[in-house]
Amino acid sequence: MDNKKATLELGTKPVGGLLMQYAIPAIVAMVASSLYNMVDSIFIGQGVGPMAISGLAITFPFMNLSGAIGACIGVGASTYLSVKLGQKDYSMAQRILGNSVVLKIITGVLFGALCLLFLDPILRFFGATDNTLPYAHEYMVVILLGNVFTHLYFGMNALLRAASKPRQAMYATIFTVMLNTALDPLFIYTFDMGIRGAALATILSQMTALCWQIKLFSNPNELLHFKRGIYRLDWSIIKNILAIGISPLAMNACSCIIVIFINTALVKYGGDLAVGAYGIANRIGFLFFMIVMGINQGMQPIAGYNYGAMQFDRMLRVLNLSMFWATIIMLVGWLVGELLPYPCARLFTTDEELIEKAVRGIRINMLVFPLIGSQAVITNFFQSIGKAKISIFLSLSRQMIFLLPLLIMLPPVMGVDGVWAALPASDTVAFVVTWIIMFRYMRTFKLQHKELTNGR
Repeated sequence: MDNKKATLELGTKPVGGLLMQYAIPAIVAMVASSLYNMVDSIFIGQGVGPMAISGLAITFPFMNLSGAIGACIGVGASTYLSVKLGQKDYSMAQRILGNSVVLKIITGVLFGALCLLFLDPILRFFGATDNTLPYAHEYMVVILLGNVFTHLYFGMNALLRAASKPRQAMYATIFTVMLNTALDPLFIYTFDMGIRGAALATILSQMTALCWQIKLFSNPNELLHFKRGIYRLDWSIIKNILAIGISPLAMNACSCIIVIFINTALVKYGGDLAVGAYGIANRIGFLFFMIVMGINQGMQPIAGYNYGAMQFDRMLRVLNLSMFWATIIMLVGWLVGELLPYPCARLFTTDEELIEKAVRGIRINMLVFPLIGSQAVITNFFQSIGKAKISIFLSLSRQMIFLLPLLIMLPPVMGVDGVWAALPASDTVAFVVTWIIMFRYMRTFKLQHKELTNGR
């Protein structure tokens, strides 16, 4: 079958060509996904107002928390799937597909329902004030009602990439962005739905793409497809999915906690518009980080397959190439952030006070961006080969061990600049720690490769 041949090529084709083959569609998809978020912010900022941008920024912890649960299953299942395909265990891969779909439905429904019950208290806890709460509430009601579709959409895309269909995953994301971009002005301006219209455009776009993804996995001629007998939950499969997925879960859950601290400190020391400035700076930086995530997603099936096949030379080659390109991308991001912050901020709002705050935030936030690329790749690499504990530590160290204490200590001394300064400071320390750990494991992998080579 063509799909099986494509999977086998992960262990035979030249690594550089494979990385381009898998990473370029993933990069296009991730950039599209980032633009998807930016489009919402731009239409909300220009069409609803500066306070709506701040209200949208308040919802970031919600999105991170939902993403944490979704990534736990999506990344865990796709990584586990890649390893099993590398071992040519196609029966287990089929059952992983079925179990992941059921888990996505259960978690998507439960998360949406529970959060809707306590929506306003949660938003207050996340930093919403009387000025921003109405906007955040309107947006999140729609998002949470469609949460199960969001979980399934992102989960199906991760499985498509793991099943050697990166182009289809890219097409789904591009279609979602294009539809969302078309629906945003229709709902916000024509139907006068405000920020609620932006949320509705998001959910409808994801639902439409999900229908196409389901059609792809319903084809019985594919190596992996929906069929009877694969949906019964198997604890051994669930345990392995969660063991791998605990790393992105921890990373995103920590991001939720961190953003709560950031929002609270920004409101205290800079007011509601400072939160809006963070929302703008975060969207700009996120665009470049998502390109790196695209490289990571391209690397994941190649690294996972070759680790499962014990081809450590190929595994290390794709890691080194991924780190190189990630560093180049973040260097470009650094240049944009330091040289062009005003045009970037002006995309989102015409309010000069908000622009001024956002410009300063962009410059400080992106100060050490060239260091972040390799750190992100290494963290994802350990996750890709099932080394969950190392990946978790690297994820947690940057956010909870380094960033959180700085967010507590710096703002009382430096004011709002202390909130911004904590971000590049923690990135620098995390970069050093990540590379110390990576050097140790590089030696281990090279030794294993040498032993395998000598034993043949």
